[in-house]
Amino acid sequence: MKLMTTTQVSVDGVMQGPGGPGEDERGVFERGGWAHFDQEAGKVMDEIFRRADAFLFGRRTYEIFAGSWGTWKDPGDSPIWTALHTKPKYVASTTLTDPQWTNTTVLSGDVAAAVRELKAKPGRELQVQGSGALIRWLLDNQLVDEITLFTFPVVVGQGTRLFPDTGPDLALDLVDSRATPKGITIQVYRLAGHPQYATAAAP
Repeated sequence: MKLMTTTQVSVDGVMQGPGGPGEDERGVFERGGWAHFDQEAGKVMDEIFRRADAFLFGRRTYEIFAGSWGTWKDPGDSPIWTALHTKPKYVASTTLTDPQWTNTTVLSGDVAAAVRELKAKPGRELQVQGSGALIRWLLDNQLVDEITLFTFPVVVGQGTRLFPDTGPDLALDLVDSRATPKGITIQVYRLAGHPQYATAAAP
């Protein structure tokens, strides 16, 4: 399986609390709820979840999903609900011990080795939704194959950003790009090693 990350970000790179007030208020974050999907973006997200063979979460995102998607009744027409309730879910955590959502496995030992074992299994995609701290760790350990960014036309101005001030440098190949009627841009990038840096030269 390829390890694919999907992240909702603002133009200034914020990924904290896209879904609504109270979703993630760490750091006295008061601007949750900035990600507003239009129909086309929703269809793309549905397509992504249809491709999932398994999910990998950080603890905080897992708890957000378990408290929402995990408690909602089957609407009968949601690829997201169906995937989350029928595909295996893995959580990288040293503090979560008794997950209540069915079909959940906690990875608390050698997480890098466990993720490599998951990636070695047959299938299409091992998907990471949200889970910013986990994505940064996966990038540090060179475990990510592709990154999908839903960039919303808003500057949030505060909150946790996807990429830290310091971190690994990454070259990316653009695999797909589109824009929706409400200005949400969706880019898919494939990891391509380290960037090449230009050197100054005399004219």
